[in-house]
Amino acid sequence: MLRRNSFRLPRHPASVGLARRRVRDHLSNWGHSSGEQAFEDVVLLVSELATNAVRHAPLLEREFEVAVTTLADGSCLIEVSDESAVQPRVRSVGEYEEESGRGLRLVESLTTAWGVWSRGRHGKTVWALVPSPTPR
Repeated sequence: MLRRNSFRLPRHPASVGLARRRVRDHLSNWGHSSGEQAFEDVVLLVSELATNAVRHAPLLEREFEVAVTTLADGSCLIEVSDESAVQPRVRSVGEYEEESGRGLRLVESLTTAWGVWSRGRHGKTVWALVPSPTPR
């Protein structure tokens, strides 16, 4: 069954925690269990992508959008949209040198695929596909 939820939040650091809570609530309401690796991965990735939108979007932008879709095969598509046309890039960082810059490496390691869709003059959407939980 396909289920989708999207919401807009103010471009403020406190919105990252709110995005996590809302996604956690939606996944739980859809029958997913907290503690499952895929569930926790989705919540973590929403946090990373929302943080990027808050930190790197244009100063005049007031909001960003988060969308989460569970697909028929059990995988989950995450989308975070902002008004910036700047494409995110995986950065090279030293092991202990910097406190930030590792988010997209985390996205790469936890997803089947990820990328960026241009929204023309309306910015971009960063998307990530989290595989379905492996049956035990």
